[in-house]
Amino acid sequence: MGKILSALMEIVGEDHASNRNEELFTYSKDLGTAPPQWPEYVVVPKTTAEVQKIVYLANQQKIPIVPLGGGMTLAGLALPLKGGIIIDLKRLDTILEINPEARYMVVEAGISNGKVTAFLKKNHPRLMHSEPGAPPAATIGGNLAIHGQGDLAHPYGFNSDMINGMEVVLPTGEIARFGSCAVGSGWYTMHPLPDLGLFCGWSGCTGIITKVSLKLYPHKKFRYTDMFVVQNEALIPEILNEITHLGLTEDLLSSSSKIPPALDGLHHISINIAGDLETEIEFKRHMIFDVALSKYIREGSGGIGGLSDERSRPQVSKSSDWKKGGGFEYVGAIIPVSAYPECYRKGVEISTRHEIPYTVLGRVIGCAHAMMFSWSYAFNRADQDTITHARNALHETDDLVMEMNTTIWKPAVYGQNLMMSRMDPVTKALMKKVKTLLDPNNIMNPGNWEVI
Repeated sequence: MGKILSALMEIVGEDHASNRNEELFTYSKDLGTAPPQWPEYVVVPKTTAEVQKIVYLANQQKIPIVPLGGGMTLAGLALPLKGGIIIDLKRLDTILEINPEARYMVVEAGISNGKVTAFLKKNHPRLMHSEPGAPPAATIGGNLAIHGQGDLAHPYGFNSDMINGMEVVLPTGEIARFGSCAVGSGWYTMHPLPDLGLFCGWSGCTGIITKVSLKLYPHKKFRYTDMFVVQNEALIPEILNEITHLGLTEDLLSSSSKIPPALDGLHHISINIAGDLETEIEFKRHMIFDVALSKYIREGSGGIGGLSDERSRPQVSKSSDWKKGGGFEYVGAIIPVSAYPECYRKGVEISTRHEIPYTVLGRVIGCAHAMMFSWSYAFNRADQDTITHARNALHETDDLVMEMNTTIWKPAVYGQNLMMSRMDPVTKALMKKVKTLLDPNNIMNPGNWEVI
């Protein structure tokens, strides 16, 4: 047994560290098109102190480390591009504190969104957090590391905007806290301390998030997803603007897909509304359909696609695998809502060229301040040709995002390099200084956001 494996086992116990091929294989890939990248070791710590000891060890041995949440990024962001140690954070899943009156909870960052949702539903049914569109196994820390967005993006913004504080193990092994918790005042706010936003959006290159204070929001008794259907994509921006002007919706998405055929060429606007009284729902529907959207109904350019009685929250990922081949990846972009029509048209062109049924989706962020737009490409994991088609389509879409002067969301290495090639040189140099300062041995998820 090698000295590194022995040291890892001493830190976390023999059952939670391994270099066996069958276990390394599991961590060598994600659900996207990235080729396998094998780690040399996998370790599953239970506490922040154990994470700290692993980071100290990695610095001593000059071996790369890659923090892993739920492994749901699809873009290879948690694959060990330069080998080393995968640190699987799934055992850091404790709920540490909840303050119903101040509407926040403190959790360990490896906890899954599904576990948080289940806990709140059972113990605090009047509270909720912003769930990402990913499967429930996606973790809180992983979502923050990519500036994730969830089903409360409209009106509250990115999930990384919905935190009151965090604890981070720095690449040197030091532990730092940010927000009011840094001065011993509790976990209730990130303000008004100096902004040290060095960890969200960095894909684990600047530290390992271990604890997070999440903002919680009112969970209404009734929840419905109504549908408005439009054929002309050019109308989508103004329709979304009309709906967001009311300030009555909880989540707002527009989508179009080739499959099933009944949806081809149509744009379905999912309007999620919630309320504690049926009369509240009736009022919101009246304002949305009879006031904000009445013009489109009268003109015949849009129509009500259905009023639902669903009471569950939307799960975008359920519609991802049209090919039934187990493979799915998408390019996400943060765009102005006004760019939706062009994004849709260009996405259809790319999908057709690569013989992949198109699927596009846009989620409104803030009060239509932006939109997360995704182009999805399903493929069969057992068919290398479909994987290659999807990978080429993804790269072509990354190029498109840059050509449209929009921004790639959670980019893989190809997209990262595109963005850095256009980046303001002073900003780029500052990123390098920050990375060098925090990670002098360059051990944290090397290969991602590498500024040369």
